[in-house]
Amino acid sequence: MSGSTNALGAYLRARRELVTPQQAGIPQVGVRRVPGLRREEVAMLAGISADYYLRLERGRDRNPSGQVLESLARVLQLDDDHVAHLQSLVAEAPRQRRRRPATQAPPSGALKLLDSLVQPAFIEGPYFDILASNRLARALSPGLVAGGNQLRDLFLDEDEQALHPDWKNVTECFVANLRQAVGNDVDDPRFVELTEELSLASPRFRQLWARHEVRGQRGTPLRLDHPQVGELTLNRERLEISGAEGLMLVVYHPDAGSSDADKLALLASADLPTSDRTAA
Repeated sequence: MSGSTNALGAYLRARRELVTPQQAGIPQVGVRRVPGLRREEVAMLAGISADYYLRLERGRDRNPSGQVLESLARVLQLDDDHVAHLQSLVAEAPRQRRRRPATQAPPSGALKLLDSLVQPAFIEGPYFDILASNRLARALSPGLVAGGNQLRDLFLDEDEQALHPDWKNVTECFVANLRQAVGNDVDDPRFVELTEELSLASPRFRQLWARHEVRGQRGTPLRLDHPQVGELTLNRERLEISGAEGLMLVVYHPDAGSSDADKLALLASADLPTSDRTAA
């Protein structure tokens, strides 16, 4: 996953393979040896030569014009997140240099706020490392302990997978968030370590990573199946921590007056065991 690879070409190829001729509005003629669109079809629809598009995919030209990028984005049916990612991969785009220590300490004020919250909450790094959490978060999921990593647990820990009835959708979301978080800084040591580990250990991660999906982190409902209180749906909010680049305060909260709120209150009042598990 080194930054020396042809990131722009890999992205174009992956997105091309996800668009069918029918979606692109062209007839599907004959037997197709590749999924999605052929290179020459993308070039035709984008109004560029097939040779020039081939140079882009093979990394021989890494600085297409804004007009070419707009045309490719239209043909590949990219949304705003994917367009922004495409633009970040061209040669003239400034590299995102965000080198951080392997373990970044959250500000003391954020830790005080975390401890005061009555909802499950934790502080995460840009690649889903858990830096701190409160008791209710740890009661909700044993993986939410300092030193853990949500992405690793989702793909490699059976107990964490059982916690998520919508596991497939959740993994899609997290991988797309990871792709958006790293941008074009694919040499970041923590990113390289995590993606290489998961690529070796998880076929599901390899499949999703190859799709080059990109999605920004947004508040969203999360359905959980907790072994003590059963199924509940919580709203997940990510709040940026000022003065700590890349760190987010994540809070899970139920709708007021809902059965989910009652279950969370039961979890908060119960003397349930929490795990001291740390990342391997």
